[in-house]
Amino acid sequence: MKALKASICVAVTALALGLSLGAPSHAGEDEASTLSRQMKELYRAGKYSEALPLAQKSLALREKEFGVDDANVAMPLNDLGTIHYNLGQYAVAEPLYKRSLAIREKTLGPDNAEVANLLNNLGDLYRAEERFAEAEPLLKRSIAIREKISGPDDPDIVLALSNLAALYSNQHRYDQAEPLFKRGLAVLDKAHGPNDPDATVLMNNLADVYTNLHRYADAERLLKWSIGVTAKAFGPDHPDIAQALNNLAAVYARQGRNADAERFFKQSVAMFEKTLGPNHPDLADILDNLAGLYKDEGRYADANALFKRSMAIRAKAGLPS
Repeated sequence: MKALKASICVAVTALALGLSLGAPSHAGEDEASTLSRQMKELYRAGKYSEALPLAQKSLALREKEFGVDDANVAMPLNDLGTIHYNLGQYAVAEPLYKRSLAIREKTLGPDNAEVANLLNNLGDLYRAEERFAEAEPLLKRSIAIREKISGPDDPDIVLALSNLAALYSNQHRYDQAEPLFKRGLAVLDKAHGPNDPDATVLMNNLADVYTNLHRYADAERLLKWSIGVTAKAFGPDHPDIAQALNNLAAVYARQGRNADAERFFKQSVAMFEKTLGPNHPDLADILDNLAGLYKDEGRYADANALFKRSMAIRAKAGLPS
């Protein structure tokens, strides 16, 4: 079972996008700043397709004003890359992240918080593409920079911790993943309390670890809590809820509760299609899960149809089948 993407949880990645979580002043904004602010509001709500053209225009304006390699272009590059990442357009996101990282390292030095941000985002992109050997050193470097700047208990470190843990989970290294997820949750609980939306990705990923360790009651508890917190913060139709529903369905499937599993897999598919469209790479994993359930039940025609659709989605995204 593939863990929920950690790097682009809306609440946590608000930090990576430089999103102000307070009540910002809009006085004196230029057009690019206004577009960026509007884009981040859409992004936080999980409306990535609507945010995309605003991010593209904001970047174009900054490049025209300052030049393509100026420090003022680094954040718009990262923002646009992050949106493409969320849309499953990894090949488009990678060069945007690399350009932004090169600018940040040149203008700020190798040990700056903004560099840590980009290392995290690029590292998690590689994780999503299963380029684990490339992802791990980037995520570890991001964590080391954060620890050096702010100490081990600063909330800004949680994003890279979560992504490194997700990488270990993807590799079935659950004994290494679990303590990192728990550390991240403890940091966020201390900083923001037990119902912080930033913590929901870690809850989902830790639940995935528990599922694979056959700790089903613990997994179910975390997933239901995550769904409730996310729905309260962002509404009932959010991509993170779609992934949590998939993970909850997997918990039920592992226990032989097939009717419950099918219901939640179908809800997850419908919500993913509604929020991210019918060809997002993460949807392929959920289709595979539902197909596997049908195969176990002897519903081979239903299973094969879903497997074929999953393969087509992966082929379109340039990912291995």
